[in-house]
Amino acid sequence: MTETAVADEAHSLPADKTLRILSTSDLAGLDISLADVVATVEEAYRTLHAGKSDNPRKLTVKPEDGHSVSYAMLGRDGSRDVVAIKTSYKHGLDKGREEQHYYTALTLYDDVTGLPVAMMDCGRIGSLRTPAVSALLARECARPGARSALVIGTGTQGRLALPFLLTTLPDLDRLMLFGTHAEGIAAVREELRTHFPDRDVEIVTDPRAAAPDADIVVATAGSHTPAAVEADWLRPGALSILVGHGLAPSTLHRADRVVATSEAQMKVTGTDMADENGDFPTVDAEFPPVIAGIAAGRRSAEERVFAYNSGLVVTDIALGHRFAQLALDQGLGTQVPLWQ
Repeated sequence: MTETAVADEAHSLPADKTLRILSTSDLAGLDISLADVVATVEEAYRTLHAGKSDNPRKLTVKPEDGHSVSYAMLGRDGSRDVVAIKTSYKHGLDKGREEQHYYTALTLYDDVTGLPVAMMDCGRIGSLRTPAVSALLARECARPGARSALVIGTGTQGRLALPFLLTTLPDLDRLMLFGTHAEGIAAVREELRTHFPDRDVEIVTDPRAAAPDADIVVATAGSHTPAAVEADWLRPGALSILVGHGLAPSTLHRADRVVATSEAQMKVTGTDMADENGDFPTVDAEFPPVIAGIAAGRRSAEERVFAYNSGLVVTDIALGHRFAQLALDQGLGTQVPLWQ
């Protein structure tokens, strides 16, 4: 699709000042391929690098006891002429997974007509966008000929990590998983077989023993995971990607090269990876210029590369707009006369 076609499609969505609400169930049944998600997210990075989009640093609120965290993110997609605000709130960080609550919403506005497009639950969008970014990081930063991957964690991100990795790196032939929840492990297997029926995952019980066998380590676990892969466990040339938890700070501080989707956001959301003085090493390259081919994801096959995957709202906007198009084409959602 050309940039003009994307823009024209964007401008056709809003019709009036009513707000179209797209719920979790409205979005759940929409069919979108992994390749479509990857392409949409990659385009958002390229547009940002070209200076056509805006992605300011996210705002964060967290109480002293750390029981919750909330974010607010504002951005503009220059290829679609769409402005959006995303909010994210998670409660129960001091509790187990089953006692936690997470709510996130995305509101889109057309920046040509000035009319609202939709407000939607952003859960599925985030669950797809984040592993797509990890897969793009792997494509750009893994060593040439990478064949093995270890995923740590079996939550939402862990369940989609391997299907997306295989979408960008189809030659991976050894897939490993470390998890502590039996139902999560079963869900990872089911998700993998849904997208790649001929593939299976090897369950590992000792991350220290498995890490040296992995060309790519993707850490998606929650804060209570017992896994904390250290730098000296990694093989030469390994790529470690941090999404949630599962990597020790040494993987960042002793990396030969550090790549981040956003250095500013890493310092906001990755404070558990800071050293004893609260400092971070310099980021060698942010990901938008890597995607654009301006900066190198890695410089040699032997470098140990650390990549920090912090979501950029421009990727939520692009994917959210794609979902809004699909949903509105099917007449889904509820129109609310909020401003009438």
